[in-house]
Order: sequence, then structure tokens, then C-alpha cells
Amino acid sequence: MSRTPVPPVLRAYLDELVHRTRAVCGPHLVSVLAVGSLALGDYRHGRSDVDVTVVVDGALPRETPPRLARALAHPALDCPAAGLELVVYPAGFAARPSGAAGYLMDLNTGPLLPERVSHDAGEAPAFWYVLDRSVAHQTGLSLFGRPVRDVIAAPRRADVLTALRASVREHAEGGGHTADNRVLNGCRSVVYCRTGRWFAKRGAAGFVAASEAGFRPLLTEALRSFERPRQDALPLPAGAVGEFLAWVAGRVDEAVEAEDGPGTPRR
Repeated sequence: MSRTPVPPVLRAYLDELVHRTRAVCGPHLVSVLAVGSLALGDYRHGRSDVDVTVVVDGALPRETPPRLARALAHPALDCPAAGLELVVYPAGFAARPSGAAGYLMDLNTGPLLPERVSHDAGEAPAFWYVLDRSVAHQTGLSLFGRPVRDVIAAPRRADVLTALRASVREHAEGGGHTADNRVLNGCRSVVYCRTGRWFAKRGAAGFVAASEAGFRPLLTEALRSFERPRQDALPLPAGAVGEFLAWVAGRVDEAVEAEDGPGTPRR
């Protein structure tokens, strides 16, 4: 489990987020976990979102998630990061490996994120949540309650690979994603396929650049852009980004085939 400290710029915000979550959920709250870039030690202020997973017991009243969304939405709780992406899971679901979304609430809020609240796990593609839980199980940082590996099961590798395939397709389409983020998430996908571990974006780019000289100029530019605030991200050559993501898709397909066995039809 990650021992990465919370960045000082986020401490007061996360303390208040935990305080409000405890006040709203009461005895039904099991855990509050920092995941994503915070847990991987790659949070970039002005660029990264704050990713939080909340786990609650099965007796949580139905009216509680909407109350929690109102308590945590920006600017009711002023988010100092680019945004907050917070997902609430029932404990029974989170404790079992699954390829489904399975959430009770998905909240996106903050100065640079479009406001979104969903209470229906069928409204969003499942792959985001599978990947987030996989990262959480590996490196999640406990902010309150039971430790991450007591409450978040690791999704099966086959489900993670299926989710990666869907993620790469989405990034290839490009909608709503900066070019550098598309490239760096592609690097993380390749590294997971090769190692079974999640790396921070910058570390993953270094891993890929070490063996793929042809992509080094693109990866160098993506990393340079990643150092800038989200609204000031650099444009990257569309052809090079597309070529790289096509290469990433091929590596994911190879990993799926290796997992399933030769000749297995693609899902």
C-alpha cells in the first residue's frame, strides 16, 4: 500500500472532505481512500484531479448519497485542485473482484471539471471504475477507516485488460482529453500489460521511452506539457499521437491474447 504523503496544498481540503463525509454518512462510513495520482505519488497541482473512493456499508440510507454530493460539490467545498472525482461503493461490491462499475454515486466537481453526479452505475462505461479499483488496491492511501486492501478487491487481470482496451479506444477518439494525458495514459497501459503493476504517468513514460526509441520525441513533449496547468497544455502532433495509441492498442491486444490463449475470439 502506498505511503505517499498527502501534498500540503491538499491537506486542509482532504481533512474537510473526510469531516463532511463522516458527518453525512455517520456509522455507515467504512473507508475514505485517496486513489489515482495522489496514491501513485504523481499529483501535479493545477493539472491533476483529486481522486477519492468512499466505501459505505449496505445499510446506508438511499437519501444519503445525494446529501453527500451536495456537501462536497464545488464551491460548497472549494476544491483547490483541477477537480474532484469521488466514487462511492457499497462495501459488499467493493470487496469482490468485478468488471462492473458498481457505484452508488459518482461525483465530478471542481473548477476545471464539468459538474456531474450519477447514482446509476449503468450510466457510465464500466472501464473507468475497474481501472480505478485496480490502482486503488495496489496503492490506495487511507484517509479514514479500514485499510484499502481490506475493502477494495483487485479486479481480475482479464477484466483489467478488457478495461484497458476500452480506455485506449476512448483516448484514441480524443474527446475531452488533453493530448498529453492520452499519451501518458497509453504509457501506463503498456506498463501494466508488461508488469502487472501501475506506474505514475511520468514513470510509465520513462519505462516506454527506454525501449521504444521511435516514440521518445513524442513522450518527451507529452511530459513537458504535463508539467503545465491543464488549460495551458501543449498541442501534440495528431498523427504522432494516433500512431502511438495504435501501437498501445496492439500491446493491449497482445496481452489479452496471452491471457486468453491463442485463437480466442476478441471480446
